Amino acid sequence: MLRRHGTRGTGAAAPIAGPIAGPRPARLVARLVAVVLLAAGGLVAGLFPGTAARPAYAHAYLLESSPVDGQVLASPPAEVRLRFDEAVSLGRRSIQLLDPTGKELAIDAAGYADGKIDTARATLPRDLAEGTYVVSWRVTSVDSHVVSGAFSFSVGHPSATAAPVERDTDRVVPVVASVGRAVAYLGAALALGGGLFVAALWPAGRDDRRGRRVVWSGLAALAAGTAVVLLVQGPYADGRPLTAVFDPSLLGATLSTRLGHALLARLVLVVVLGVVFLIAVGRPPLGAGPETTQTTDPETTDSETTDPETTGPASAGPESAGPDSAGPGSAGSESAGFEPADLEPAAAARRIALPAVAAAGAVALTLTWTLADHAQSGAQIWLAVPATSLHLLAMALWLGGLVALAVCVLAPAGKRGPALLSLEPALPRFSRLALLCFAVIAVTGLYLSWRQVGTWGALGGTDFGRLLLGKLAAVLGVLALASGARRFVQRRDRLPRGPGAAVRRLRRSVAGEVVLGVVVVSITAVLVDTAPARTSYAPPVDTTVPFPAAAANASGPYGGLRGGSIQLKIEPARPGSNTADIYLTGRDGTLIPVPEISGALESRDRAVPALPVKVTAAEPGHYVAGSMSIPYPGEWVLRLDIRVSDFDETRARVPFTAH
Repeated sequence: MLRRHGTRGTGAAAPIAGPIAGPRPARLVARLVAVVLLAAGGLVAGLFPGTAARPAYAHAYLLESSPVDGQVLASPPAEVRLRFDEAVSLGRRSIQLLDPTGKELAIDAAGYADGKIDTARATLPRDLAEGTYVVSWRVTSVDSHVVSGAFSFSVGHPSATAAPVERDTDRVVPVVASVGRAVAYLGAALALGGGLFVAALWPAGRDDRRGRRVVWSGLAALAAGTAVVLLVQGPYADGRPLTAVFDPSLLGATLSTRLGHALLARLVLVVVLGVVFLIAVGRPPLGAGPETTQTTDPETTDSETTDPETTGPASAGPESAGPDSAGPGSAGSESAGFEPADLEPAAAARRIALPAVAAAGAVALTLTWTLADHAQSGAQIWLAVPATSLHLLAMALWLGGLVALAVCVLAPAGKRGPALLSLEPALPRFSRLALLCFAVIAVTGLYLSWRQVGTWGALGGTDFGRLLLGKLAAVLGVLALASGARRFVQRRDRLPRGPGAAVRRLRRSVAGEVVLGVVVVSITAVLVDTAPARTSYAPPVDTTVPFPAAAANASGPYGGLRGGSIQLKIEPARPGSNTADIYLTGRDGTLIPVPEISGALESRDRAVPALPVKVTAAEPGHYVAGSMSIPYPGEWVLRLDIRVSDFDETRARVPFTAH
């Protein structure tokens, strides 16, 4: 049955959603902790499998280096230069030099070459001995993520080296940073979406402790996640372990960056939004005197709300209100010094100012992500920033409102009776808001997916694309559940009064939406730490060239090469270490073995000396270059010197493009 609470002295009565007994604070906190752990668990599960395979979450892209990877120099180089495809931030350990024994050598601090913020340089010692050296580099890209790598060069002649060619920070540091981002995402959703639901969509929400706890928990999670990212960014950028999070120099370096400014602004906005919410839910009703109280606390017990000494005769209706009642214009109001006419201008100003400040704060909050993240790199930044902001804001309003709806209106509330006694007006209002949010998410998500992926092959060929497909599957699941909930809302007038089987189905649907929504947030947090598919995807090379005519002079078992071909397959065909498979095929399609093959990598458009490529036999007619290093993207030629007989050798050149 519906239970009405009277407002003392006014004779007003309003239905509330749910029974009087609400979930205890410990139970609500446990639910919120479970949601946060689910987000963090999904995030860590998405990160750890790829940790061993990808030492850094590359976003900026190394275009070229001097010296190039694998180059053999007659004398020590005067400096090292690294040119990226976008501006990068440098730290104290951005460029390091390791000798053949793995010992770090003292070099000058990294700086910008010729004032170009996309090119880093460091002066090297002039007394380098002969041998192979490793250059380890680590910079921060425009989108605030760290790019790291290493390459080697030799002075005089190559030598064995004990220096690790791939170096990275403590594996825990990027995971902690990503968990912090996930918690901040979830906190923003609870704060923005939950705040809108409690303060605007559900009139009874301002007096409901459960709703207020959702919003305050969101603000706390947002502040905590932001603080974690702020502290961890220093060790992350400098390649230090997690124990360095409280190093003042690292914190100062972070605060001097664009990301540091955004994180500080976010913490300030948390305080602003908290004050706005406190005012919104804490203001008394218009014309209320000191004795006018709203006894609609969802955690008030039945005995408290039905006590005749508490509710008084006012609960019977306006006609029972006596001359001492504290209604508008009554003596109670006058005795407190309140006049309705005096309150109206202030109340009107507050009704305009609070929503305006809240809306501005919500937009500014989303910009603290989009002005220091993926949207700041790549093409069409002018469109990507507002599109990403709208995408994030729509997701936050939907997910946070959904959690508030589930906790405050639909969640079972003890054993004293049904949990859902009134859906009006929260459910239809939220249904309309959710429809609008999904429209915004769909439009902006389609554009952002195209911008970050680019080609169909990148969807299945990159970590970013596969994560995006997983996010799409979760969103489609949410849409399926949401369509059922919307049908319930549209047919609610034809349902029997009070909760029943349909209401229980609605609860399950909303619970499923919440779980999938948390999955979407988790995947989004992992996507932020994953190189966009447009920059990380490189279609593998698979090209075939005819065998050189000089092979026509070959005799004996190698005569089958006449009219044959050379097939070259390279993966991943991008700068760094690659695997090249070479197949020597005769005219009849059979594999033809040769006594020996040696290789070299030649640049087609730059004055770079040929880089040796070690080729070994995998099977007769199939040869492999297992660690062919491509220094930078562009047009290349794999030169193959093929000995076709005991006395004859022919040279073949196979062109390809590295992306």
